[in-house]
Amino acid sequence: MSKVPRAAITGWPVAHSRSPAIHGYWLKTHGLEGSYERVAVEPEKAAGFYNNFAQSGLIGCNVTVPHKEVAASACDWLDPAARAMGAANTLWLDQDGRLCGANTDGLGFVANLDQGFPQWDKQKGSAVVLGAGGASRAIVWSLLDRGFEAVHIVNRTLEKAERLATEFGPKTSAHTFDKLADLLGAACVLVNTTSLGMSGKDPLLIDLSPLSEGAFVTDIVYAPLETDLLRQARERGHPTVDGLGMLLHQAVPGFEKWFGVRPVVDEVLRDLVVADLGLAS
Repeated sequence: MSKVPRAAITGWPVAHSRSPAIHGYWLKTHGLEGSYERVAVEPEKAAGFYNNFAQSGLIGCNVTVPHKEVAASACDWLDPAARAMGAANTLWLDQDGRLCGANTDGLGFVANLDQGFPQWDKQKGSAVVLGAGGASRAIVWSLLDRGFEAVHIVNRTLEKAERLATEFGPKTSAHTFDKLADLLGAACVLVNTTSLGMSGKDPLLIDLSPLSEGAFVTDIVYAPLETDLLRQARERGHPTVDGLGMLLHQAVPGFEKWFGVRPVVDEVLRDLVVADLGLAS
């Protein structure tokens, strides 16, 4: 009798994660045997856990902060995104027992936009990315992978933006917020990857009046669903997509690897997670 396959969200902490709700919905929808759990991995135990992953009893896992870099270093194989970022958020054991890793944040980002506003990348000119953290790295990678001609990284600390721009080469450049107005005038896409505007955080205070007509605006923050940035953009007539779909779409590749079925991000799942988060839809 074969064991029921087990996957999990791993990190520190993991109690807040909505991943069990997402994967639990897909398991139920597809009538599959399996489980998706929360496994808290203390930082001092992270290297040992991922380097000995085959002993965990899991067939694979998602990885959240602060363990994505440690997880990537433990892998025998990494996909191009995880290699480029030095961070993995999705792990699985292959048929030979090798630990494989992927970074699906960028894929989740573009899949959300493809579903929410398929014309978002019709023009692949200049994109402006606010922030230079881990999420920014994934999004810069995905914009370049999608063929954008220029990606401008805007951050309060120039040095951090410069390090990221150097990693990704000549199509990327680093700027401080005092240069934002000039950059917005030529931008096709504006992305906020910072936590500014999130519930309980400081607001994101920027003037969108220089933004070119028809430019697309998105925010990876999803609490609230419509941030002040998205509201301001919508009121100015710009197309927008909220950040919740990125959370949902980045989960798709892992589920397919672990349970053998490629799931769909639908309105039922979105409504379930909105309710679980206590957000207004």
